[in-house]
Amino acid sequence: MPTSPSRASGAGPSLSPLKGGEGKGESPAVSYDPVARALHWLVAGLAVVVVSLGWAIPGAPRETESRDLLLLLHRSVGLSILALMVIRVLWRLFHPPPPLPAGFPRIEALAAHADHALLYVLFLVMPLSGYLNAAASGHAVSLFGLVAIPPLVPENGRLSQAAIAVHLAGQFLVYGLVGLNVAAALMHRIVRRNAILERMLPLRRPG
Repeated sequence: MPTSPSRASGAGPSLSPLKGGEGKGESPAVSYDPVARALHWLVAGLAVVVVSLGWAIPGAPRETESRDLLLLLHRSVGLSILALMVIRVLWRLFHPPPPLPAGFPRIEALAAHADHALLYVLFLVMPLSGYLNAAASGHAVSLFGLVAIPPLVPENGRLSQAAIAVHLAGQFLVYGLVGLNVAAALMHRIVRRNAILERMLPLRRPG
């Protein structure tokens, strides 16, 4: 996802408790600003919701109100994520993330940056491909039943099928990248015992 606690890794684990979450030989980790943290966790929470709805859709019988409701909510939450990601990208352009603590291996920092960049792209591509699938089929997309977004592309069966293929395949890339993100965050917190995870937590411990 997009910005996350796994930006880079520390110089090595410490066996003793760390004051202020700092690793041995590492400078203190600087926190993300409140807006960046709020956007991160809001997108993360909505991502859990949209994935749960997506997995529930195939189990609902076609041409039923329950399936229509699941589709409505899935698409609406997806478009909400798209809007938040646009805001998040703009915010990041004008509010760069905090620097990584000194002493972090360059290769791990590069891997973390690549992971975050791919998550940003995927969290933009996934809702866009979902919208294109509906729009290219000639369907408007309703946002929580309040606003109908009309098809902005001509009806095109091939485009619709390509869009849904990207949408379905992209979810597995998201799962993998988020899994790497979570694993890296836990490694920093449990193994290396530094403050990387706390940089993105909604509430930070004082000192």
